[in-house]
Amino acid sequence: MASLNLTPEQKTKMDAAMAEHQKAGCSEASEAKYLEQAKAVLTPEQYAKFKAQCKKGEKGNTQT
Repeated sequence: MASLNLTPEQKTKMDAAMAEHQKAGCSEASEAKYLEQAKAVLTPEQYAKFKAQCKKGEKGNTQT
């Protein structure tokens, strides 16, 4: 997710959302909640990139 240029606050929130998603076992329900949380944290442009990366299987790396 480095290409999203997250702010430190966004990175913290996305890391927490990812940890919660993985802890829940990556089910469809937790995936939907994760996407909802991401949409609330990211700008519309960042969210569009994030969704594209998810489709490519690149989610999870919030390193900047």
